[in-house]
Amino acid sequence: MISKIQKFFMIVTCWLGGVFTCLVFFQYTSRSCSFDSIHPYPQQSYKSQINSSATRQQTSPRPEKPTTTAAPQPEKPILLLWIWPENYRFDFGDCKRFYNIDGCQLTDDRNLYDQADAVLIFHKAISWDMSNLPPSPRPPFQKWIWFHVESPTNTPRVAGIENLFNLTLSYRRDADISVRYPLTVSKAPNPEFVMPKKDKLVCWFVSNTAPHTGTGTRMKFYEEFKKYIKVDVFGMMAGNRLNEQDYYPTMASCKFYLSFENSIHRDYITEKLNGPLSVGTVPVVLGPPRQNYEEFAPGDSFIHVNDFPNASVLADYLIRLDKDEEAYRRYFDWRKHVTATPHLIERLQEFIIYICHACEYIGRHREYKAAHDIYKWYFS
Repeated sequence: MISKIQKFFMIVTCWLGGVFTCLVFFQYTSRSCSFDSIHPYPQQSYKSQINSSATRQQTSPRPEKPTTTAAPQPEKPILLLWIWPENYRFDFGDCKRFYNIDGCQLTDDRNLYDQADAVLIFHKAISWDMSNLPPSPRPPFQKWIWFHVESPTNTPRVAGIENLFNLTLSYRRDADISVRYPLTVSKAPNPEFVMPKKDKLVCWFVSNTAPHTGTGTRMKFYEEFKKYIKVDVFGMMAGNRLNEQDYYPTMASCKFYLSFENSIHRDYITEKLNGPLSVGTVPVVLGPPRQNYEEFAPGDSFIHVNDFPNASVLADYLIRLDKDEEAYRRYFDWRKHVTATPHLIERLQEFIIYICHACEYIGRHREYKAAHDIYKWYFS
């Protein structure tokens, strides 16, 4: 049997063991729950956290950016040249070369007719029975361009074409595609104008004298005018046609140039004005009224025959200007801010500017266009 003393020691021993166990457990749990207070570490600053976050982002693999594909460029519209005007052929690349125009696909391949956005048809080449026109009816998506740069006096009517065309290409300002020889304006002054050397007073380049083309008015004026002043005439009329290399140099050597149109109609102001303006010669114009000319060129850049009562008074005025250098030079004051560009003069280049600008128009305009009576418009 266990004595009372042994029993007492056993109880005391068990109690002390329990107390010791509790103390150890309490200390352990206290250290675990308040580790930072027992072994404090420095806290990260906000900036350090941001930097740490950035570092983690840099070291972690980044998702690849989505690949973007450029939007496909729309195909250039096709402009089909149905008939070469006067059979004057040129390289279609000349549109880019001379006018920086590359907005359409120019072609003369009639096999592309069903795909062509527009068809350019030269009026003077249309046969009387219209047998050389494209297939009719015109596809609704397609534009037929009436291409004509002659004055109404020199426009033969072909019956049946009045309502076939939904675009017009002409010198007229109110044409859908109006082609001129524009003057360019500069805010900054141009370089000082250097007068070309002059050894002729009045010049005229002329070949057409056929009365049925409307030349009667200018020929009548010229026959009276030449009685009072010397005129150097070049061309088929005088039997001394200039070659292309001599065209501009000869024109520049004249103080005045007779810019006489073959017929008189609104807006019918041709290269006969642009030529002398571009080379430093004063044009003497015969054509539509002065107001119409001033829509295309400065009023002090040319002399209009209508400003004088007759040819004799005009001749006297030119002779006085020839002797008054200061007054003559005032006809070039416009050059301080305006520039005229020489036009193409080779025979095969005659229609390039019109065809190229038709290309530019088709490249920019895709909207619907209805057909109207072109004769009613052109002969009005």
